[in-house]
Amino acid sequence: MSTPSDESTTQNAPQDAPQGTEQAELAGQAGTGQGAAPSRRSVIGWGGAGLALGAVAAGTTVALTRGGGDATAPVAESGAAVPFHGTHQAGIATAVQDRLHFASFDVKTKDRAELIQLLKDWTRAAERMTAGAEVGEGAYGGLPEAPPDDTGEALGLKPSRLTLTIGFGPSLFDGRFGLADRRPGALVELPKFPGDNLDPARSGGDLCVQACADDPQVAVHAIRNLARIGFGKVAVRWSQLGFGKTSSTTPDAQTPRNLFGFKDGTRNIAGTETDRLARHVWVAGKGAEGPAAWMDGGSYLVARRIRMNVETWDRTSLAEQEDVFGRDKKEGAPVGKAKEHDEPFLKAMKPDSHVRLAHPDSNGGATILRRGYSFTDGTDGLGRLDAGLFFLAYQKDVRTGFIPVQTSLARNDSLNEYTQHVGSALFAIPPGVRDKDDWWGRALFA
Repeated sequence: MSTPSDESTTQNAPQDAPQGTEQAELAGQAGTGQGAAPSRRSVIGWGGAGLALGAVAAGTTVALTRGGGDATAPVAESGAAVPFHGTHQAGIATAVQDRLHFASFDVKTKDRAELIQLLKDWTRAAERMTAGAEVGEGAYGGLPEAPPDDTGEALGLKPSRLTLTIGFGPSLFDGRFGLADRRPGALVELPKFPGDNLDPARSGGDLCVQACADDPQVAVHAIRNLARIGFGKVAVRWSQLGFGKTSSTTPDAQTPRNLFGFKDGTRNIAGTETDRLARHVWVAGKGAEGPAAWMDGGSYLVARRIRMNVETWDRTSLAEQEDVFGRDKKEGAPVGKAKEHDEPFLKAMKPDSHVRLAHPDSNGGATILRRGYSFTDGTDGLGRLDAGLFFLAYQKDVRTGFIPVQTSLARNDSLNEYTQHVGSALFAIPPGVRDKDDWWGRALFA
């Protein structure tokens, strides 16, 4: 849909496990309600409530650990907790969850120290929420005169494989916080592609947080609490809810279908293919030298809100729909093949078919990791559904990943007749939080 699709994307691999026992301790606290906590008034922060780390039950948590090395079976256990600590942030190569709440923030404070403290506070809150615990001292039981530390709508819910992934936009490096000389070369301004109709109110941002979970209320709760903690320091610029993941989670899982009814994410790399993740997703080597050294172990995220004209599509013949994609609608097999996962013969497809144009062979081998979601946001005021794809793509460098592929698609893809890009953002995704003493973005601000 005028964006890199299944033929140019990779699948999610499991996340690195926690280092140390912090995540396991939080998981235990969430299940038992045990743990010491300082007074609400003893620590200042988090929107006037205490920065305490007391534990209040939020449902039984299952800690998911890994063996040695970088590979393990994709996480699929319903209600379980995904480790927060690791070399890479969770939510990138993690097995894709069912629901999404994505938020972009503008930083309102001009104080570098205040921004750093916010990132530390957010990290501590994220550790707790991903383990199934409440933020701070919880949603009740504290001083009646003070607001609770946690908003409470996730009480009694399991962690639901919640992952929280933070990113830094190009505008954060504009000189306000002394970061201008630390902006990576790959954190470029995305070009305006043919056909773009971008809404500034749905684009850009200084910071982003991607919350993925199998329970939508858990994902919304996470973003809501981070926004609450950041009150006065950051403000939500835009956000997007998503359902219906558009990437398969494991090699053996059923491939999801997009809102046009076609299977999406067929050729994503399996979570165990760590060599391809290292080659196409994780920043390392020359990509993490000089000003970008703090990005070692990170990635780059392109977020695009793509409106899908479902009413027009629904009046299009089946034959044309299949020609547009280059796959059959029932099985998902490429043109001239019998099975979905058969290697496509690109020359058998029409020159403007989506699969042919998005395939790595048509783009110098460009490959990205995609974990987008479908969305519906009411109507457009003209009696049509405001529906589409919230496209999320991770890669080592957008200059050799998303940009060349999208340039080709925007110019030639027959799917453009049925889609339009209306929102866009790019973020540098820092490496993971290694342990309980680390925090989001520490290397950037060091």
